[in-house]
Amino acid sequence: MKQLFSILIVLITLATSVQAQELKPFKDGDRAVFLGNSITHAGFYESYLWLYYMTHFPERKIEILNGGSGGDVVGQMNARFEDDILKMDPNIVILTFGMNDSGYFEFWQDSPEKTAKKRVKKSLHDFRLLQKKFEDHPEIQPVIMSSSPYDETAKIDANNFTGKSKTLEDIVKFQQEEARKNNWPYVDLYSPMLAITKNGQAQDSSYTITGPDRIHPGKPGHLVMAALFLKNQGLANQVVSKVEIDTKKAEILTSENASIYLLNANKNEISFQYEAKSLPYPIDSTSSIWNNPQKLGDALEVYPFIKEFNQEVLRVTNLEKGDYQLIIDGQDIAKFTSDSLSKGINMALLANTPQYKQAKNVMFLNEQRAEIEGKLREYYWAQSNYFRDKGLLYADTQEAYDMASTEKEGFIGSKMGVYRTVRFPEVRKMLENNIKILVDKIYEINQPKSHKIQLKAI
Repeated sequence: MKQLFSILIVLITLATSVQAQELKPFKDGDRAVFLGNSITHAGFYESYLWLYYMTHFPERKIEILNGGSGGDVVGQMNARFEDDILKMDPNIVILTFGMNDSGYFEFWQDSPEKTAKKRVKKSLHDFRLLQKKFEDHPEIQPVIMSSSPYDETAKIDANNFTGKSKTLEDIVKFQQEEARKNNWPYVDLYSPMLAITKNGQAQDSSYTITGPDRIHPGKPGHLVMAALFLKNQGLANQVVSKVEIDTKKAEILTSENASIYLLNANKNEISFQYEAKSLPYPIDSTSSIWNNPQKLGDALEVYPFIKEFNQEVLRVTNLEKGDYQLIIDGQDIAKFTSDSLSKGINMALLANTPQYKQAKNVMFLNEQRAEIEGKLREYYWAQSNYFRDKGLLYADTQEAYDMASTEKEGFIGSKMGVYRTVRFPEVRKMLENNIKILVDKIYEINQPKSHKIQLKAI
């Protein structure tokens, strides 16, 4: 298992190193919109990505916005670019498509290979129409991000469109080539997630990082997607903090991304004032998505997220042999042996530290923000996927509402609970204001605090 995991890390590293232009980390003031289909519309990977910035770069106020619309192919993304995406006033747009472009039930019909080629050709044609719009907006930095894989190989009870994976892979190939030709940054989710899938299925044929429908990743898949994006931005292996103290010398050996003031140090006890520049990344290991039993924490079994993005290291050497109580701000946190402290412990794994609790408050406010944003995305889905073809785009009249309410075909019925109120501009403005209030609060409470840390012999 350990050897397979090591091989997997190598495959992921190789996959994420292929890009046309360097994908830079987001800087203060950036407004990044992810333009995509239902996987983006779900809002999870964008939320996890922003949570990393909220906790790791609390001084860097950015916005990561959901521009997803369920069911979209790139042609539909092109159609709504002006009236949906540009309204968000982004300076970065991350374009991701392919899952729907590659087709579904066509693979159950005669000559699916011919149909697949036509779909790839159509997708490339429509992408180039959108490419021209990006050229008309030089103030926006475009980024192409490949689709997550379609899981054709999992031994699960779900519709299987044999041949879809190859078609999706052909779309991924032209995405990478178009990014290179345009000198746009490119993020490959497809290859590393496919490597995770193959690695998991080598041990359990029913394993999938995607989920029970072979299409939509669950929460662990979304966390992996966020991690791969961060890795492409060069942010892997940036510690939350790293502190090393030699009690024999009463000396701070290392203080990385943290300010340390040593109060006392001897072979039986140590105390110091500690203020990191980042917070640990909180992971709600029990949460899942409706109709997908996978838990967010499952991602940690298939991707080295803790190693790459969540290291709050405390290493204390030359303590007297024995057990020690870790105390933060007067509260008992955990017990450790002198040997484990000499090797180094990861405080980011301790959910009862004050800094982890602080990060969880950030996480829950971010979840509330994403939930409100989801209501706005339902409204824009209704506009793009229903009212546009009816000639009632953004009409939001009683006539439009009545028509949609009686519609028997498609998915519009599932949106009516939200559309009933969000069609009114005053309601949308209220939701937007609530998001702003939440974001402002997040960037108020995410500022790291000073803590007194003690280790006492037991």
